[in-house]
Amino acid sequence: QVQLVESGGGLVQAGGSLRLSCAASGSTFSINRIGWYRQAPGKQRELVADISSGGSTNYADSVKGRFTISRDNAQNTGYLQMNSLKPEDTAVYYCDALITQIGIPLRNYWGQGTQVTVSS
Repeated sequence: QVQLVESGGGLVQAGGSLRLSCAASGSTFSINRIGWYRQAPGKQRELVADISSGGSTNYADSVKGRFTISRDNAQNTGYLQMNSLKPEDTAVYYCDALITQIGIPLRNYWGQGTQVTVSS
């Protein structure tokens, strides 16, 4: 079993920055893709950014140039650096990891979510 624990959310003023972390722990595993999603009240969950095992990244148009996704494979941790935050970035942010474990089919794991609130 693998667990994902997110941290770094909070309340920030518009124009500010936050850095989210997503730490994976458990028995022997390797992380393929890491994704960050967000869900605002009354809206569907949407992909914000993802990063492959090789480091290729993909961003939603709404965050390009402001957010940066990265990963530390040695620490089994993914990051989302969020700069120039806007009130419309307010949402619960979730990390998602596609994980390989010996003897277990490739599987997606989700974190518990962390609230990001941007005040105007």
